[in-house]
Amino acid sequence: MKKRTLLEAESVDIMLLAEGTYPYVKGGVSSWIHQLMRGLPNKRFGICFLGSFEKDYEGVQYEFPKNLVHLEVHYMFQESEDPPITERGHIDPEAIAALDDLHSGMKTRETLPERIARETFFTDDVTFENFLYSHDTWEFIRKYYNKGAYNTPFIDYFWTIRSMHRPLWIIASIVRNLPKTSILHSPSTGYAGFIGMLASYQKNIPFILTEHGIYTRERKIDLLTADWITYHPLALLGTPYEDNYIKELWVRFFQKIAALSYDRAYQIISLYSGARQVQIAFGADPAKTRIIPNGVDVDGLGKLVKLREERVPPVVGFIGRVVSIKDVKTLIRAMRIVADKLKEVECWIIGPDDEDPEYSRECKEMVKALKLENHIKFLGFQNIREMLPKIGILTLTSISEGMPLVVLEAFAAGVPAVTTDVGSCRDLIYGGIDDEDKALGAAGIVTPIADPGKIGEAYISMLTDEEAWKKAQKVALERVERYYRQESFLETYDKLYDELLERK
Repeated sequence: MKKRTLLEAESVDIMLLAEGTYPYVKGGVSSWIHQLMRGLPNKRFGICFLGSFEKDYEGVQYEFPKNLVHLEVHYMFQESEDPPITERGHIDPEAIAALDDLHSGMKTRETLPERIARETFFTDDVTFENFLYSHDTWEFIRKYYNKGAYNTPFIDYFWTIRSMHRPLWIIASIVRNLPKTSILHSPSTGYAGFIGMLASYQKNIPFILTEHGIYTRERKIDLLTADWITYHPLALLGTPYEDNYIKELWVRFFQKIAALSYDRAYQIISLYSGARQVQIAFGADPAKTRIIPNGVDVDGLGKLVKLREERVPPVVGFIGRVVSIKDVKTLIRAMRIVADKLKEVECWIIGPDDEDPEYSRECKEMVKALKLENHIKFLGFQNIREMLPKIGILTLTSISEGMPLVVLEAFAAGVPAVTTDVGSCRDLIYGGIDDEDKALGAAGIVTPIADPGKIGEAYISMLTDEEAWKKAQKVALERVERYYRQESFLETYDKLYDELLERK
């Protein structure tokens, strides 16, 4: 593992655990983190960033606020330049038993074994080198292979288990060296949530979990569609074997560490009621859960309404990353339908396209294949305050979302939205907080997932019916003003932090 320290402090009030987000990725959760720190200048923040490989990130994307006093960066899968020199010794049988409890508990709701929660487990009882090279670990892996993975090549199973467990030792080292921290706050479960959970156990620090999307569900989507997982099922038994056992292992792993995060968290926060129900279904204690919606700078964005032209611009604006979970390909197919009806229409794809270069390349090739070069533009990262007054509708065609800030920002700037029926999008567009919210009406249109026909029809409807567009704009402005102001969002978190700081 490679570590960098960009800012260093001996102590912080709140340590934010950022997995693959701030400060190296723009938008989404990163914007939320930046907004939170800037909006609470009376709190001293630290950030522990977890990334995959250093080459996957192009550099810092934000200007740090003054109250960000600590920033450490860890690349979880970056191999050391000097591999460890170790002897193939034996591990304490009680330590192996604790590891056995953790592994067997992947299918259950059992909490973290007490011994593994101790700081010395990963540093003294079973070291990283022990786990990678000891004879006892080899037997441990063989034992579980023989229990249920016999239809999977052993080499696939062996390397999967090593890859899956390796980050746990890295996380233990991170936890041991964190600066003095009063509150741990993670925007997801996953490895960030595991750090929060383990540090909370070992250092007796309150841990808050805010899930923007349901990490376990999103990782399941990623894993089931991943092509990097090697798997060659055996057919020796003469029966069909359609399930991918290796992908199933990864799904269970992330489900387990999510359950451990839920068990340890002081509060489990979601952005809307639907997400809270999913958390409870995944095992979160309902008594710990609460909803804190995102908020945006309504007053600042509201000034953009005056910059709009009188007519509705024939521009569909997609603001987000060009990655598969955003389903940009369905957007492109929908635009082929729209372009056949509206000759002047354009679609601006605004956002980074380097996170998944292969997917981005396929999207651009699809644009050429469908002869949409004059209608679809890939603009890369842009200042959205300059873009919003120039677009007619904001769109998201995602297959998974939490509460997308970009929809709220568009509403505040007077731009209705067409989105797929994911996350909180239905609540944002049709109202979902209370009866008064629903009575306001529709701020756009919600469509089925991966349905270019319905999505294209929605674009045409919004761009050609000026009266309906203006009505949707009015609803969007009123809804965001009433329910999604930044001030309310910040005040709620400030009170929560103060409560825990006083208790500390």
